Amino acid sequence: MVTAAGATPPIGALPPAETLLAVCAHPDDESFGLGAILSAYDEHGTRVRVVCFTSGEASTLGTSARPLAEVRREELTKAGSALGVDEVAMFNFPDGHLSDVPLSELACRAHDSAGDVDLVLVFDEGGITGHPDHCRATEAGILMATWRQLRVLAWALPISVADQLNAEFATSFVGRLDSELSIVVSVDRSRQRRAIACHASQSQENPVLSRRLELLGDSEYLRQLA
Repeated sequence: MVTAAGATPPIGALPPAETLLAVCAHPDDESFGLGAILSAYDEHGTRVRVVCFTSGEASTLGTSARPLAEVRREELTKAGSALGVDEVAMFNFPDGHLSDVPLSELACRAHDSAGDVDLVLVFDEGGITGHPDHCRATEAGILMATWRQLRVLAWALPISVADQLNAEFATSFVGRLDSELSIVVSVDRSRQRRAIACHASQSQENPVLSRRLELLGDSEYLRQLA
């Protein structure tokens, strides 16, 4: 990939952190999206916490005789263990309607779960997929970080990957120019794939996820937000 300035984004180390808080909208966001980054931080000795605002009860994937929210809570717990997550806080805000919840309320919940965190990880602005819940969770994470003057990293996609996915699947992925991607990290996806498998209700028959991981290969992209 080549930037508008003619240079490729540098492959760099992850910004250091003693404790990281990942702020997500749905159970599986921590694995499908952030999994490789979270496992990399765990391997570097960082204490990892995850906040998930909904129980994913509105998903149309997966069927079960049990309530889907209950199933997905168990899947999140198992996936967190696979990624090396130390603590998971899962709330029951309405799946698909996070934008109806006051932003300050979501940020307060994230704040209460953060503890001594010194770095916040969110989906990129635009929510990666354009999902309103993803966008709202990112806004809440940024607001909480602003209150506490914390650094914020956003997981992002190169525009080339987003455009390819949109062309193949008629999706609405939001990508970034290479010049906007401040950090490119080489990753091992083995633990991420184990975590994805823990979300059995959502990961089976998911060609978009498989194709995204194929296009990204062993690289993940991050933006540093103010």
